[in-house]
Amino acid sequence: MWTFNAEEGTTTAQGFGIWFLVFISLFVFNEFARRWKWAGFFSFFILPSLLTVLWFFFMKEKTYTDWFHLVKVYSATAGCIIFWAIRHVQIKDNKGTVRWRLANVKFALVFPALILAVNIIEAVTRDFQVGKEYWNLFSGPIEGEVTGVLGGPWNYMNAMAGILNTVTITGWFGIVIRKETNSDKSRDMLWPDMLWFWIIAYDLWNFSYTYNCIPTHSWYAGLALLIAPTLCAFTLGKGAWLQHRAQTLAIWCMFAQTFPTFLDSGAYVVKSTYQPWIYTSVAAIALASNVVVFCYMIYKWVKTKRNPYAGEIFTDLGEYKTIKALAE
Repeated sequence: MWTFNAEEGTTTAQGFGIWFLVFISLFVFNEFARRWKWAGFFSFFILPSLLTVLWFFFMKEKTYTDWFHLVKVYSATAGCIIFWAIRHVQIKDNKGTVRWRLANVKFALVFPALILAVNIIEAVTRDFQVGKEYWNLFSGPIEGEVTGVLGGPWNYMNAMAGILNTVTITGWFGIVIRKETNSDKSRDMLWPDMLWFWIIAYDLWNFSYTYNCIPTHSWYAGLALLIAPTLCAFTLGKGAWLQHRAQTLAIWCMFAQTFPTFLDSGAYVVKSTYQPWIYTSVAAIALASNVVVFCYMIYKWVKTKRNPYAGEIFTDLGEYKTIKALAE
C-alpha cells in the first residue's frame, strides 16, 4: 500500500518508528488537552491564534493554502472550541452551586453532530471531486497532494460510505458530561449512542478517504490519526470519541500547516503504490461496513420505535449503559 522514501535512506524500521512517534504524540497531546480546562483553552484558543499569524504572515509561500486544508484546520479547531465550551461553560452562584451550564442547553447539543457531519461531507465532496477530475488518470503533483492522486470508482464507493456514515449519526441530544472523580477531572463530552460499530465504520471510511485523496498523508493521517482517538475512546476516555477525534485532528492539522515538509518531502514522506485493486478493496470494505451500520440502525429504529434523530436508539445495549454510568 505504501513505499517509504528509500531515496532519502528511510528504512522500513525507521518508517514504522516515525509512525509510532506520531501516534504516541497524538495520544499524549489529547490527554494533555482533555485533562485540564486550562490546557484545552491553550490548545484550541491561544495556540491556533498564534499559528494563524505565523501561517499567513510568515509562511504564506510554504504552508497549505488550498481550500480543503484551510477548511479542515479551522473547522476542526472550531469543533474543539465548541466542545470545550459545552464541557466547561457554566454559571455558579456565590455559594459555588451551578445555576446554569451550556451542556444543559439542548440547542447547543446540535452542534457536535453538525460539526461532525460537516467534516464528513467536506471529505465526501473531495472524494467526488477527485473521482470526477482524475477518473482512471494519475494527476501528478497537485495543490495539497505532492505526489498526486489516482481517481476511479473507489472514490464514488467511498463517498457513498461517507454519506451513510453521516446518516447513521444518532442520539444527538443524548450528549452528557463525565462526572469528575479523583482520577479523572476531564469533564469529557460523552456521547453514549455513538458506539464502537459506528466508530469502526467511520475509521474505515476515513482511512479510505485519506488513501484516495491525500495518499502521502494516509500513513500518518489515515492510520495514526484514526487509531489514537479510537484507542482513547475505548480505554482512558471511554465514550468521548468525538471529542478525542476533534482534538487529535485539530492538532494534526496545525502541525501539518506548520511543517508541511514533514509530509511532502524528505525522509518522512510515505507514498502510495497506486494500485487500483488496493483502492477498490479498501473502499469496498468501508462501504460494506457502513451499509451494515445503516441496516442495523434501521432495524433498531423499526424494532424499538425510537427516532434516532430525536432521541437515542441504542439505550438497551450494554456498552451504552456503561458509558451512561460515567455521566454526572
